[in-house]
Amino acid sequence: MRDFAALISQLDQSTKTSDKVNRLTDYFKKADHRDVLWVIALWSHRRPKRIVTTSKLREWAAELAGISLWLFEESYHVVGDLAETIALVTSNTSSKTNYKDDLERLHQVIEHLIALQSEEELVKKNAITQQWKLLSYYESFAFTKLLTGGFRIGVSQQLMTRALEQAFGIPTEELAYKLMGDWNPLEISLHKLLFETNDRAKKVHPYPFYLAYPVEGSLERLEDPALWAIEHKWDGIRAQLIKRGEAFAIWSRGEELITAQFPELEVIKNHLHCDAVLDGEIIAVKDGQPDHFGQLQKRIGRKKPSIALQNQIPVIFRAYDLLEINGQDIRSKTYKERRELLDEFSFLHPLELSEYQVLNTWEAVENERSRSTETKSEGLMIKRLDSSYQVGRKKGGWYKYKNEPFTIDAVLTYVMRGHGRRSTLYTDFTFGLWSKDPAEQDAQLVTFAKAYSGLTDQEFREINKWIKTNSLEKYGPVRAVTPELVFEIAFEAVAPSSRHKSGYATRFPRILRWRKDKKKEEANLLSDLDDLIQVR
Repeated sequence: MRDFAALISQLDQSTKTSDKVNRLTDYFKKADHRDVLWVIALWSHRRPKRIVTTSKLREWAAELAGISLWLFEESYHVVGDLAETIALVTSNTSSKTNYKDDLERLHQVIEHLIALQSEEELVKKNAITQQWKLLSYYESFAFTKLLTGGFRIGVSQQLMTRALEQAFGIPTEELAYKLMGDWNPLEISLHKLLFETNDRAKKVHPYPFYLAYPVEGSLERLEDPALWAIEHKWDGIRAQLIKRGEAFAIWSRGEELITAQFPELEVIKNHLHCDAVLDGEIIAVKDGQPDHFGQLQKRIGRKKPSIALQNQIPVIFRAYDLLEINGQDIRSKTYKERRELLDEFSFLHPLELSEYQVLNTWEAVENERSRSTETKSEGLMIKRLDSSYQVGRKKGGWYKYKNEPFTIDAVLTYVMRGHGRRSTLYTDFTFGLWSKDPAEQDAQLVTFAKAYSGLTDQEFREINKWIKTNSLEKYGPVRAVTPELVFEIAFEAVAPSSRHKSGYATRFPRILRWRKDKKKEEANLLSDLDDLIQVR
């Protein structure tokens, strides 16, 4: 645990990617293999299940530190990170840590926490607070991160994979393949994970996904349009559908096995004339057309969806690439060659083919994007006909050319402090739209979206100065403010929603600009969202 805490300290204090890779590499070379396995698990989204709520952690930390809960909460909202706040108020300031002998290693600490899952709350409290008493600042920080499940300290899975390649000499692409899938650090060794061939797991193992970059600047920068395949970008769940012998599986881009969540897609296994791995999109449909993503969200996370839910929100798998056929990895073939092989497949409901075309001018491409209302798509994918299927996000082969976002003018109603370097500023904003014409006596501002990005640091500082003299009620970390400032909010999609007070759900809302030229009465109405829904 001490070595892992030292690693966290080094990573937290470094801003250089190369330095972080080197630090990780040194750790992987020297650490106990069981600890290395858990570090890999932590940064590939296989964290242990939480054994206690964060509200309990806050209560216990405040009690241990001998401070009021309200003071701890205020400190937390200033610091911006729960683990850091707990470490600051509870950590042992002595130079040496009095570890229990059986909890010196990272894997021992994690396994001890897992064993606590079935224990009573008082047992959990005593075990956790006892550790806080013994740990130094970074040890307490790392330990609490294990409890909360979040390790956002600038280490991505790709960065970790680079370090593993340097430490063990295994190519990055091979590592990316091995780290995908359904493996449990409690049930596998590092040697088995990285160095052995697991034929059983390979039966349903996906490939690392190829990700697209957004188009930057004009399309003319991509030179000759005849070199590119143009297809519509579908708003669904990116997934790989795998059939190898009798084995059948569907994996999401987040490396989650989602076969059971979409049982109606299993019939595709019988439609395929050979073993294959297809890359595509799971899409909710209505009357034969793609439905909005909000409908698909109702299916996400349902491990065993009822027949009624399947009938209410039917889905299809729309395939747009072929990665493997009859056991042969064909990712090195060109996109055009892979699509020619894919076109030979039989496409029967719920398996569909995502069509592509080659257009002669970029003007024709723009015209095709304007058909997104008709096709119910998010825009276009632009893929080089001669591109191989890469690993991760690589420039030059695939681009996404999304529709222009929806925009609407809204009034700032609530604020909350941000996190990290913005923990001392109010940067998390809530916005409202008018329930009816603001000239009417009973018109109200109704919350419809939250956003925290899109403004400059200078604008945030200016708004924070205004907040100091315009705060109203306080609800925990949230402050109501005088409804006065107007902002233009952009978002990718909007759909009716019974789960939201406004009756609408927006996708990826962000602040486009501060409308200093507008009064609050000039902000939009909730009913204007209906008009946007009709547009696409």
